[in-house]
Amino acid sequence: MTVKRIDNVDINVEDLDAAVDFFTELGMKLEGRMPIEGSFAERITGLKGLRTEIAMMRTPDGSGLELTKWNSPAGISAEPKVPSPNTLGIGRIMFAVEDIDDVVARLRTKGGELMGEIVNYENVHRLCYMRGPEGIIIALAEKIG
Repeated sequence: MTVKRIDNVDINVEDLDAAVDFFTELGMKLEGRMPIEGSFAERITGLKGLRTEIAMMRTPDGSGLELTKWNSPAGISAEPKVPSPNTLGIGRIMFAVEDIDDVVARLRTKGGELMGEIVNYENVHRLCYMRGPEGIIIALAEKIG
């Protein structure tokens, strides 16, 4: 078995407050806001000097939507043929998986590329970003233990 569920979808935005307001009006609840930066985030995305602010939104059934404002490096337009994790629009879709090493190896046979490296986040998850066909970015998360 590879994929267990989608954990959340990330949408990169320029105006985080307006995006939170929009999705709140839609019926989602703001679970929390926080800055994300440091070597853990840089290693997953492959972007040096990463500084973002995220807002986690939840649907009534618990599904997650992560809204991300890129401060450094700044968000970029969706014009590049091969988008970066900080391209405005939908940034990536995260999947919960079993055996992240096996999943990465199998996706590589289909043209998938690891963007940074697989990292251990606080001994809770192993995480990575991969680029797939058409430049689509996915994140994989394997629960540890």
